Amino acid sequence: MKPMLLKNVYCVGRNYRLHAEELGNAVPEEPMIFMKPTHAVVKADGGEVILPGGRGEIHYEAELVFRIGKDCVGSGGALDVDACVDAMALGIDFTLRDVQSVLKQKGHPWLPAKGFLNSALLSEWQPFPGAAALAEADFSLRRNGQEVQRGNTRDMIFDLQTILTYVAANYGLGEGDIVYTGTPAGVAAVADGDVLELLRDGERWGSAVVKLG
Repeated sequence: MKPMLLKNVYCVGRNYRLHAEELGNAVPEEPMIFMKPTHAVVKADGGEVILPGGRGEIHYEAELVFRIGKDCVGSGGALDVDACVDAMALGIDFTLRDVQSVLKQKGHPWLPAKGFLNSALLSEWQPFPGAAALAEADFSLRRNGQEVQRGNTRDMIFDLQTILTYVAANYGLGEGDIVYTGTPAGVAAVADGDVLELLRDGERWGSAVVKLG
């Protein structure tokens, strides 16, 4: 698969109802979009991922991630997902949960809780099977050999077409952008030495070992 320069990293918050409920958050009425710096992205290649210890709990949030292969300008209508997306991956949106709670109370942006270095774990890119085929397989996260999260696109509050159409219309969507599409229920704090494995349909796509620095 061709290499591509990474541009914008868009993320969708609270896109699985049970995850919103487990954190006591209201279910959004439109896609809740935030961003991470490109410097946050780190490969899930089996090596260590260094995360900031001493700043409270760091939660894992396993997600489906999609790569945009061409400029997709919002035109007021729904985008053609199959024409815009050229690859998919699995990722983890690491979150400094205690930091995020304070930011939410103050009404401040989430960047310190979501955009720190190595906060966007990402597997190798895989061929995109087409939007219609996405619900045919679950994705999951295993921690130290035990499954802790399982999700499927059919459980999303906002489907991929809605997300991409919304992002394109409001922020722009072009070649090299990637989109983290939200996490299912089951998030929890990582510990030093945790082995995290990302799987789709039982096949491991990527892994990492947590190192709290």
